[in-house]
Amino acid sequence: MQGERGCNDGAVDYDEIAYEVDDGILTITLDRPDRLNAFTYRMHEELLDAFDRADGDDGVRVVIVTGRGRGFCAGADLGEGGGTFDHTETMAARPSEVHRDEGGLVALRIFRSTKPVIAAVNGPAVGVGATMTLPMDVRLASDSARYGFVFARRGLVPEAASSWFLPRVVGISRAAEWTFTGRVFPASEAFEAGLVRAVHPDDELVPAARALAREIADNTSAVSVALTRQMLWRMLGASDPMAAHRVDSRGINYMGASPDAREGVMSFLEKRPPRFTMRPSEDMPDFYPWWEEAEFS
Repeated sequence: MQGERGCNDGAVDYDEIAYEVDDGILTITLDRPDRLNAFTYRMHEELLDAFDRADGDDGVRVVIVTGRGRGFCAGADLGEGGGTFDHTETMAARPSEVHRDEGGLVALRIFRSTKPVIAAVNGPAVGVGATMTLPMDVRLASDSARYGFVFARRGLVPEAASSWFLPRVVGISRAAEWTFTGRVFPASEAFEAGLVRAVHPDDELVPAARALAREIADNTSAVSVALTRQMLWRMLGASDPMAAHRVDSRGINYMGASPDAREGVMSFLEKRPPRFTMRPSEDMPDFYPWWEEAEFS
């Protein structure tokens, strides 16, 4: 992995993903097209690094995740056969540690992102290929996309924290049906259930994702979006709207006195595009984060 963090456009070298920033939009492309972008330990490491890099670069305003070739991600690479998911030897070598699901580490890292994340699902998204998209904020799919939460058909259980994310996205009944049957279903069903926001012809998918990313990047405060993203996700687990009121009050008070709020109002009154200057890497409020991070044990 190479490349320097910064606000300049360009690419960073990885082995199993591609990372390219163009005018404030980062596109992360799963890049094992000969294997339908099947998920590996290396890909998990590179995705973690990519999202760390994105959060550290104020030049990145929005992240798009897509796949190279005719698939988004066919799930875990099953090249090791029946022992693919058997970590007994690894755990025996490190008896003081508990093995952590790599897909879960990626999902949790995306969950913590300060940048909005758009999934552009361009073909089969199966297993971790489906679950890794759940903590992304907006999911767009191509006509050729297919989804499958196939774990029970492989003698497994859902991973990537999807037992938390999936019912919140589509409801418990649909989540149960998809995970109990493990069947593969078309993009039209994913759209009807609310798993994806829109379905596009294959050649229009990435342009549609970029148009949405452009709307965010050109018109909004980066700090406002970073705070709003975490407010929305964190409140999914709140027990009472008072929790939201507490955070809303602190957030609106902080941002209301900020340069970005003044710029937002004046640009509206002067009928011109805003020029927001606050940076998520430096200008988040002192109450952020307002939650206590859960520990893995």
